[in-house]
Order: sequence, then C-alpha cells, then structure tokens
Amino acid sequence: MASISTFRIGDPPRRGQGLRIGAVRRPPRGVPRARWTADGYFDVWFPAIAPSRALLDRFRVRALEDPAVFTRFAAAYARELARPEARQTVELIAAVARRTPLAIGCYCDDERRCHRSVLLDTIARAARAGRG
Repeated sequence: MASISTFRIGDPPRRGQGLRIGAVRRPPRGVPRARWTADGYFDVWFPAIAPSRALLDRFRVRALEDPAVFTRFAAAYARELARPEARQTVELIAAVARRTPLAIGCYCDDERRCHRSVLLDTIARAARAGRG
C-alpha cells in the first residue's frame, strides 16, 4: 500500500511524512541548495513533475482561485502527466511510495487549488494499479 501525502513548502516536516519532494518549477528564492533540507523546505527538488512553464503562464496563478479556471488547469496538467516521460516519472514515484512514505510539496496555501492535489491523485492511482 502506498504512503503518500502532500505538504506546503516552508512548513516544517511532519512525523512519518517520509521523503519530501518539491514538485515545483523553481526552488525557493534566495535559499542556497545546501539549506533546502536543513531548513525543512524539501529533501529533493523535482521540477520534472511540476506543471510546465507554458501551462503556468497560460493559466496565471491568481486565476486558479476561480474554481472553473482551476478545473481547466487541472485537466491540462493531467494531460501533461499522461505524456510518456511524465508518466514514467509518476510510475517511479508510485513505486517508491509503495515502499516508503513520501510527500509532494508546493508553495500554494490551498491544496484544493494547487497542482499537488492533481499530482497526488495521479501518483496514488498509479500506485494502486501497481505500475512502476
């Protein structure tokens, strides 16, 4: 059974959260790489599973507060995750989640309007299907 959760980058790690993956296009501004784990941002930065720059530009982050806009964004992001390279990355993360706890993080305050909710669902489905 997969153990996967989400977190907000900048929040302190929670007990049992496991490996914290920063699923964002850009690392924290002004924070040296050596401080990412030590300061609790994330254990590994993995921009390959973040929404593409083109997708983020197309939907503009502020517009995602509108539920209809977020629904369109989530569908477009899910299509990105279905592409072969992204799908293989999701399957790798699903396989890791079946063996050890991990968490997917982003800067957004509200997970309900954040790509990490779409990513979490996609990884969880892959883990249940035994892909990866």
